Amino acid sequence: MHLRRPGGPRVRGAGVRGHAQRRRASTLPLPVTPTGKPASATLAPGVERREVVAWTLYDFANSGYTTVVVTAVFSAYFVSVVAEGADWATLAWTAALSVSYAAAIVLGPLLGAHVDRRASKKTWLGWTTAGCVLGTAGLALVGPGDMLAAVLLVALSCLCFSLGENLIAAFLPELARPEAIGRLSGWGWAVGYLGGLIALALCLAWISSPGATDDSAQSKVAVCMLITAALFALASLPVFLFLRERAQPAPGGPPLAVGFLVGAAWHQLRASRVTLARLPELRRILVCITFAQAGVQTVVALAAIYAEQALGFETAQTVQMILLVNITAAIGAAAFGHVQDRLGHVRTLALTLLGWLVAIALAWASRGPELFWVAANVVGLCLGASQSAGRALVGLLAPVDQRAECFGLWGLAVKVASILGPLCYGLVSWAGGGDHRLAILVTGLFFVAALILLRGVDTGRGRARALEAGGAG
Repeated sequence: MHLRRPGGPRVRGAGVRGHAQRRRASTLPLPVTPTGKPASATLAPGVERREVVAWTLYDFANSGYTTVVVTAVFSAYFVSVVAEGADWATLAWTAALSVSYAAAIVLGPLLGAHVDRRASKKTWLGWTTAGCVLGTAGLALVGPGDMLAAVLLVALSCLCFSLGENLIAAFLPELARPEAIGRLSGWGWAVGYLGGLIALALCLAWISSPGATDDSAQSKVAVCMLITAALFALASLPVFLFLRERAQPAPGGPPLAVGFLVGAAWHQLRASRVTLARLPELRRILVCITFAQAGVQTVVALAAIYAEQALGFETAQTVQMILLVNITAAIGAAAFGHVQDRLGHVRTLALTLLGWLVAIALAWASRGPELFWVAANVVGLCLGASQSAGRALVGLLAPVDQRAECFGLWGLAVKVASILGPLCYGLVSWAGGGDHRLAILVTGLFFVAALILLRGVDTGRGRARALEAGGAG
């Protein structure tokens, strides 16, 4: 799942005069480029359309990794074949993901500071892309009992994926005009859904083909890993061919020491604590999002494992289910986007959290595929909607001149949730002797906690405090 951080510069101006000036400015014709063509209302000056196409194609490229490796195919294969169905298999899978997410939390800001100083986003994006592609291809060689190789390859590829996501997102402010960053981010998100669907469809076509019908699970999954790696590599090529590195290296001086970067990160964390102390509604919604996303990320990472271990799904059935979830997720995100404007963000988020609880109850009660397919459709409708509503609330409750900082905290909350939720599921299933039904029930408690926290959020008061903190009272 790809979550961008839309935003824009703060526009100061009081009263009717300020609004009139902005309205008149919006009706002025766009400037003309040296070629004689009007400049784009979306693209920043000097940016070519092929650069934007290349940038959005990277979302297309990396979506296949999360959809096929983390969610639909390799996760279930890891538990049933690599770990041979051991009680601790799910815990090992969630631990591998958690280690990679924790490493991304630590290394992400350090790498970001380094590439900003050296203007080397594209170079490091190449390294992280190669790491994820090679790690994914390496999973094709993993068979029964190859636990160490599987864990290392999953952790490495997932870490490279996470760092690559940060790097590709850092190009966004260079490509779009400030007022169009959200629009361009949305294009990337939409293309990313398409990439995940195509990767899954190709894998399903292989698994269901006559030539693969009698093959072993290892052979089927191996080809799926190679398909995913090849699609990632090919679709990411335009970025390295057409996207320009516009940043300039910092003048002079030695590379930043790791100790300095860690100190700067610690200083920023302390500053963020001061910010949240002044904004209790924002603080509460970030904690709410952490619990909600812990449940969401658990379902995303473990849906295929639950389907195969608790309900006996075959790989082809699981892939078909995840395909459907991706389609209903896109529909849900679009539909609830309109609902938010009418019901309000808090009520919309509460509605989606209740939907998640319904989906958890249906999954727990399922004894066959029929009811679980209903649960999967409910998950799809709530998936994009709950993430969209949470992000919108952060934007509403954040001071205008501190949005980047607040969305950084939102991203941190999601990453912490990606560790907390799946790891909790793995521990419960292990403690219960491989009882996935108990683990899915415990997952529902994350959504209950999020609902309780949401009850204390007053958006009117929170918005007023955000405006006061930003000096825009």
